Amino acid sequence: MAELIRRALRDGALDGEHAPALTIKDSIDSPFGPHVFNHVLAQLSANILAGKSQSQGIVLVASSWSPSFYFDMLKSREKDVASFQKWFRVLDCYTDPLGWKERLMECGSITNQSPKASNAVRVCKDVRNLDNLFSSILQLGKELVGQGKGRFSVVIDSATEMIRHASISSLAALLSNIRSHDQVSCAFWLLHSDLHEIRVTSVLEYMSSMVASIEPMTRSASGQRGNYENLSLLERNSKTGKFHVRLKRRNGRVRLMSEDFCIEQSGIKFTPRSGDGETISQSLVPKVQFNLQLSEKERIERAKVVLPFEHQGIGKPIEIYDGRQSLNENIENSSTAEKLPTSQDPGKGEIIYFRDSDDEMPDSDEDPDDDLDI
Repeated sequence: MAELIRRALRDGALDGEHAPALTIKDSIDSPFGPHVFNHVLAQLSANILAGKSQSQGIVLVASSWSPSFYFDMLKSREKDVASFQKWFRVLDCYTDPLGWKERLMECGSITNQSPKASNAVRVCKDVRNLDNLFSSILQLGKELVGQGKGRFSVVIDSATEMIRHASISSLAALLSNIRSHDQVSCAFWLLHSDLHEIRVTSVLEYMSSMVASIEPMTRSASGQRGNYENLSLLERNSKTGKFHVRLKRRNGRVRLMSEDFCIEQSGIKFTPRSGDGETISQSLVPKVQFNLQLSEKERIERAKVVLPFEHQGIGKPIEIYDGRQSLNENIENSSTAEKLPTSQDPGKGEIIYFRDSDDEMPDSDEDPDDDLDI
């Protein structure tokens, strides 16, 4: 299932369609969203460096962690730091998100203690203006791929932080503009779902083609934390959990999948939940009073049905009926039209039509209401 997400982000968008988007949701009961986020980011980076991805670079909007954290994280995963300038850009919304430090430095209240910014990092000093934020994302992306048909990926490390400073409607408009842009290959973001109302979470899920939910492996019956009885429960949930994914396909179908994950020293590891290693898949069909699925017996019986124009080839020459009769067949039919049914052919019949009068012309094109004074 995690592999399915990796392939969807790697393959990117088709011409004329919105870019695939992933929402990663976690909560205080299973706060492993950053681990999954970093895992997806590292996988996408590896595909870009290997030349296997539609995307040629990544623009990261950093609001929960500093840009140096992501450089160190990618460096620890054996990424080529020297090549970061070619495929990686960071829009720094973490250092000075509201421009306070700049104004304090102008007043002389504080000195500039922030590290020297590199060409791969651009500082955003007003995260409330999402229009300027979108323009900055596009500028950084075009620095990576140019003005042509090259595509880049957009990664937002925390949609929760952005909602603190902007409305959900403004954020939804930003995400829609990102997905619909011709040069965006894919996008994904992290959301702490228990910090928002249901309507906020629903909007972000609606904007996504994939939704990954992180849940604890086990839950307590009372929902309380901190007592001695729940100590073992917290220990079991400290490094493990369930990973649910809802994938909306291009044909309109929705696929549900689930896996278990474990946080290890080397990273996060996913394992199938089913015993035989198969991915759990469900079809979201409405609950009705009749059965929408066929049983095995019904499938066998349906396969035995011979269709009217199906070519069987059972030793006889195959004849394709094109809706017309040959001249010989017309002559034979006309010669036998006046024959009455015989005992050998009891199922054969005929239709005899008598005109009301000899004045009636067959296949007349005259209007039957022509004599009416209308």
